[in-house]
Amino acid sequence: MNINQLVFRNLKKNLKNYYLYVFALVFSVALYFSFVTLQYSPALDDVKGSIKGGASIKAASILLIAIVGIFLLYANSIFIKRRGKEIGLLQLIGMTKQKIARLLNAENFILYVIAMALGIIAGFIGSKLMLMVLFKVTGVNAIANLHFSGMALLQTIIVFLLIYVLIMLRNRRFIKKQTILSLFRTTSSTEQRIKKISVFEIIIGVFGIVLISSGYYISSQLFSGTYTSMLSLSLAMIYILGSVIIGTFLFYKGSVSFIANIVRKRKNGYLAIHEVLSLSSIMFRLKSNALLLTIITTVSALAIGLLSLSYISYYSAEKTAEQQIPAHFVMGSEKEAATFTRALSDKHIAYEETQFKVIQADFDAKKIIDTELRSLNKNPGVLTFPVISERNVPSIHVENNEVMLSGYNDLLKKFMPIKSSGDVKLLIKKPLDLKVIDMKKDHLISYRFTAGGLPVAVVSQNVFEQLDQNKDPKLQLKNNQYIAINVKDEKHIEQANDVFTSLKLGDDSMSRLASTQQQKQTIGLMMFVVGFLGLSFLVTSGCILYFKQMNESEEEQSSYTILRKLGFTEKDLLKGIRLKQLFNFGIPLITGLLHSYFAVQSGWFLFGGELWAPMLIVMSIYTVLYSVFGFLSVQYYKKVIKESL
Repeated sequence: MNINQLVFRNLKKNLKNYYLYVFALVFSVALYFSFVTLQYSPALDDVKGSIKGGASIKAASILLIAIVGIFLLYANSIFIKRRGKEIGLLQLIGMTKQKIARLLNAENFILYVIAMALGIIAGFIGSKLMLMVLFKVTGVNAIANLHFSGMALLQTIIVFLLIYVLIMLRNRRFIKKQTILSLFRTTSSTEQRIKKISVFEIIIGVFGIVLISSGYYISSQLFSGTYTSMLSLSLAMIYILGSVIIGTFLFYKGSVSFIANIVRKRKNGYLAIHEVLSLSSIMFRLKSNALLLTIITTVSALAIGLLSLSYISYYSAEKTAEQQIPAHFVMGSEKEAATFTRALSDKHIAYEETQFKVIQADFDAKKIIDTELRSLNKNPGVLTFPVISERNVPSIHVENNEVMLSGYNDLLKKFMPIKSSGDVKLLIKKPLDLKVIDMKKDHLISYRFTAGGLPVAVVSQNVFEQLDQNKDPKLQLKNNQYIAINVKDEKHIEQANDVFTSLKLGDDSMSRLASTQQQKQTIGLMMFVVGFLGLSFLVTSGCILYFKQMNESEEEQSSYTILRKLGFTEKDLLKGIRLKQLFNFGIPLITGLLHSYFAVQSGWFLFGGELWAPMLIVMSIYTVLYSVFGFLSVQYYKKVIKESL
C-alpha cells in the first residue's frame, strides 16, 4: 500500500471524526469570505445617501481572522490528540515521524481544499443575505445584489493558506515531541483529574467570588457620583476589568469545585447516579479548563455587552431624536424657516409653526444639586439654564415665585443629580428667589439651547420679562429664537423631510426624521459588525466546548459500559449527562451574562434611553444559540452510551 492509498483510506476511516472539523473549516471560510465580500461590495459606497461601511468591515475582518485562526488551531489540536493511538501504531509498524507528518499534511490539504471550495460557495450565497440584513438595520433603501469579488477570493485563499501552514507546523511539532508511549495516552491525559480539594483551592475559590463581587459593586457605582475625577474613574475601570477577569479564572479554578464539594458533603456521600455524573465533571473537569473557560466567558461577556449597548442605541434612536428635536422640524433662523414653509406650501403640505424666545440665565442651584459634584464647576453651585415663559407651554402653569424644570438629560442625571424640588436664585441685577416645584420629563426645546443636557426652566411671564430686560449678553446664543414646525398630517412627514433635505439648510436647522435615520445608519453599521463578530465567536466557542465534550464522552465510555452492566439504564445515565451539560455550558453562559449585565448597567445611559428591552433581547438570542451546542453534546453522549454496551 502506497502513501496515497493510505491517505484516502485514513480519510474514509476518520470521516465520522472529521465531519465536525470539516464543518468548522467550511463555517470559518464561509464566514470570512462573505464578510470580506461585503468589504469590496460597491453597494456599500456607491448607493446615494448610504453608509461608508468598507472601512468598518475591513477593521472587523482583521478581528475575524484572529477568532477563526485561534479556533481552527484549537480544533486541530483536539483532533490530532484523538488520533494519538493511530499515530503511535504507524510508528510501531515502521513509519518515520517525517512520513507520518507528510501523511497528516496530505489529509489536511485535501480537507482544506474541499472545505474552502464549499465555504466560498456558501459565503458567496450568504453574502447577499448579509447585505440584506445590513441594509435593513441601517435603513438603506437599496437592492442587495450578489457580487463576486476576485479580491475577496484572493484574500480568503491567502488567509486560510497561512492558517493551514500554521496548523501543519503545529502538527509536525506535536509528532516530533511525542514518544510512542505518550501517543497512546494523549486522550486520557488531556484532562487533569484531582481526587481531593485542597485548602488552597478553597481559599482561591472564595477569593475569586470576592473579586467578582467587588468588581460588580464598583461597576454599579461607576457613574453614580462616587468617582468625581478622571483619575479615580480610570482606576476604578482598571480595577473592574482586572478583578472580574482574575476572579473568573479563580472561580473556575476553585470556586466551582468548592461549591460542588459542599453540595456533595451535604448529601453525606449518598448521591444518585445522575448527581455523580454531573458533580464529578464540575469538581474536576472545569478546573483543568479554567484558562479556556475564562477566555470564553470574558469574550462572550464582551460580545454580549457591546451588542447590547449598540442595540440600546439603535433601539433608542427615535426616542433620542425626539428628545434632541421635540418638533418634526426645528429651524435655525427666521429666514430658513420662511424658505422651508414656502416650500411646504408649494407641495401643499399643511403645517403648524411655533416660535418663541429662549434666554440663557445663571441660577444659584446649590440647594438642588449634589454637593459632591460642585467642585466640578468653575462657579460652585451656579448652573446656566435655558429659560422660557409659561405662555409658550400651555400645559404648564407657575406662579411668580415658582420655576418648573423640564427635559433632563439621562447622562447628566448620573453625573449631576438635580432634585425635583428646592430653592434656587435667578442671578440677574436684582436676584430673584424661586422655588422649584417639579421636574418634568418632556423636552420642550431642541438640544441647541440646552448645552450640557441641562433641563429648561419654565417661569411665569412676569419673571421672564424681568429676565429679558436684565439678561447677561455674554450668555446669550447668536440666535435665541426657537422655531418649531410640525406637519399636521403624519402621512406627509417623509415628503416634508425630502423637501427639507433638498433645501440644504444650515446646521442649526434640524429634522427629527433625518436625525433618526442618520443615527440608525451609524449605529446599525456598528451593531451589524459587532453582531457578526459576536456570532462568529459564539459559534467557535460553542464548537470548542462541544469538541471537549466529545473527548470526555469517549474517555468515559468504559465507565458507561461498567454502569450499564451494573444495571443502570440509558435513561438513568442520560439524566446525569443532561445535568452535566447544563453545568458545562450553563456556568460559562450565566457567568458571561452576569459580567455583561453589570458592564451594561454601569454605563448604558451613555448610549440611549432604554435598557431592559434591548438587553434582554440580545441575551435571549445569545442564550438560545448557545444552548444548541449543549443539545448537540447530549445527543453525542447518547450515541456513546448506546455503543458502550
